[in-house]
Amino acid sequence: METSQIYVGIDVSKLCFDVAIPSSKGYAHHQFSNDEKGFKSFLKTLSVLERCQIVMEATGPYYLRLACYLHQAQLAVSVINPLVIRRFCQMRMSRAKTDKKDAIMISEYGKTEQPLLWTPEPDYVLALRQMQAAVELLDQSRTDIIRQLEAFNQNPFLCKDVMRAHHASLRHLEKQIATLNTKMEELITQHDGALYQNIQSIPGIGKKTALTLIVISAGFKKFSNAKQLCSYVGLSPRIYQSGSSVKGKTRITKMGMSRVRTMLYLCAWSAKRYNETCKLMYDRLVAAGKPKKVALIAVANKLLKQSFAIGTRNETFIPNYSKKICF
Repeated sequence: METSQIYVGIDVSKLCFDVAIPSSKGYAHHQFSNDEKGFKSFLKTLSVLERCQIVMEATGPYYLRLACYLHQAQLAVSVINPLVIRRFCQMRMSRAKTDKKDAIMISEYGKTEQPLLWTPEPDYVLALRQMQAAVELLDQSRTDIIRQLEAFNQNPFLCKDVMRAHHASLRHLEKQIATLNTKMEELITQHDGALYQNIQSIPGIGKKTALTLIVISAGFKKFSNAKQLCSYVGLSPRIYQSGSSVKGKTRITKMGMSRVRTMLYLCAWSAKRYNETCKLMYDRLVAAGKPKKVALIAVANKLLKQSFAIGTRNETFIPNYSKKICF
């Protein structure tokens, strides 16, 4: 007789992780340190289980080491969006909020929904993700220094030592940003060169946006259809209607990645001029009385769908324009 699957729930925090293992008497609770010593102790605890699947939340950066460790140990692992778990707890009318209770609810979610298995992203994708985060932080620091210099320049007196220090910091930051951008392009060209070029062939999509889309979608292998990618980024329309009295405006969800939405919105300004499909859509929506901003968001959504189609088919976009401007 085949043993039924046991769904082990894990609630991960910075220093430790709580584990809920179903048993005949309810749930057995364990707590381990979030380091290699704790990982090994957890594996020993799991050794008595014949069939199990580990279910955990994608809790910031804290879950990743544990998930990769368990995956390397050839265990079945599922990583779930924290918002999904939160909605599941609300549906179950769960009011308690403790690490132990969260682990139990994650286990219950696994038993009810039987989630798909998780696989770690390639090392080069993780490296690109870290480089992008570093460049974003460096660029923000650069902007802060420029703004402070502009403020200082309005004063009747300028401290030469401060000005020299700020200008030296600017040069250093710009050099670091340029170095990381070069490294990112070399890395993406080495591993996904053809895909990188194909995405850039879409009118309106430039190097930065193409690289970002490849990274967040793991080379367009992370999502099974374009709707999932649009939902992940936060460009899916949300219809707000109920009965005959509630008829709210349709808006995008904005539940995804704001930085990627901003990049696609900027790309839409170029696409509405040089991407034939996007141009027709933009003109049609504006002619129908839609605000230009709404039309641009629709163009951004279309660009994302075009990128998914090109990325999954590994084809080059056939342009219908003579000149292209990319962000």
